[in-house]
Amino acid sequence: MTQRQRGKPKILSPHYLVGLTDGEGCFYFNIRHGVKNRTKNIVAEHHFYIKLRGDYLPLLKKVKAAFGCGGIYFQKETRENHSECYRFGINSRRDMRNVLIPFFDKYPLQSPKQKDYLIFREAVEMIDRREYLSEKGLKKLEKLKKSMNLGVRRVWKIRLLGGNAKER
Repeated sequence: MTQRQRGKPKILSPHYLVGLTDGEGCFYFNIRHGVKNRTKNIVAEHHFYIKLRGDYLPLLKKVKAAFGCGGIYFQKETRENHSECYRFGINSRRDMRNVLIPFFDKYPLQSPKQKDYLIFREAVEMIDRREYLSEKGLKKLEKLKKSMNLGVRRVWKIRLLGGNAKER
């Protein structure tokens, strides 16, 4: 090991990253509406994250190094019997387009989460083209959102600007 390599996290293999994402990763996007008009003041955001207990922070640092982008965030947990968590996340449109999507296109997920990824990829493309600003595009994006993450905690609920979930 050279002097330069000391202290740097070991880069994880693509196959390990796929397995970790299959088990602990999440693809989702938010559509937030302003209160004045249904198609104005709309914000559409896409997110990818891997959430792990606090003692897995060194692993998340390796994940970040392997992707070469994203951030690691502490997630305060107030529920009983839950420990502190950290989240590695990629939110930037540039990193989605240039890093995350090419990675998962080249190394497909092996679980049913692959279906969610394909829906997510379509949504990212729509968001990049700002299609959600038309009524037709917004309806299509909402339909995609409702078709994701079924069978697990419902992540598809539309989020209001205040962050509270409201079923539509």
